[in-house]
Amino acid sequence: MITFRAADFNAGDLQEQKLGQPTAEPLTGDILTRSQAFFTSADSRIVSGTWECEPGASRWEFLERGEVIYVISGNMTVQKDGEEPVLLTPGTTAVFPMGWTGTWTVNETLRKVFVVYRP
Repeated sequence: MITFRAADFNAGDLQEQKLGQPTAEPLTGDILTRSQAFFTSADSRIVSGTWECEPGASRWEFLERGEVIYVISGNMTVQKDGEEPVLLTPGTTAVFPMGWTGTWTVNETLRKVFVVYRP
């Protein structure tokens, strides 16, 4: 069993990088992210950890993977192409299944726990 408390990590403890492909396409200039993976399956089909993102808008296309998230802090608005926007706040769980395309707009620095899965 692997356990961690994503909310207890300081931003400086996480790996910092700019948001970009193949994850997402920034729409509002450079967007800084910080992350740490805590579990990767032997076949690399499942990865889990924590991710933090500074405010900004980005385009996401889950064509070869899906993702389940749980929002720890901050908030963002997600909008699937052709649908109404949804605000995700602390305590929210969201599923982005394979085939999901749309935008994420981080309104306030967001921290989440994630599980990325691939077929």
